[in-house]
Amino acid sequence: MKHEVNEIKGACVVALKGEIDLENSPAARKLLLESIHSADRVLVDLSGVTYIDSSGVASLVEALQTSRKNGTGFALAAASEPTRRVLELARLDKVFTIHPSVDDGLGD
Repeated sequence: MKHEVNEIKGACVVALKGEIDLENSPAARKLLLESIHSADRVLVDLSGVTYIDSSGVASLVEALQTSRKNGTGFALAAASEPTRRVLELARLDKVFTIHPSVDDGLGD
């Protein structure tokens, strides 16, 4: 898994790329939680995610729960087809705010 973190329009945009699986999910979890603790708003760009398993989904869920406790805005954006399918199967597309693109998530 690769990642990129940028501040855009006052939001911390975390772009995840590659596979978010049992091997990579601890790094994704750490990155997301650090971002939540250092920003008022976090947008996770999932356009480059080629595969996500239950441990990756658990990292996203934990980040969402932490953001709610901290009062930090948290949303997903541009979910790749494989990621979108997993979120829909788990019915998490009803739990997360998922924007069609990063620009939409930033309010463009």
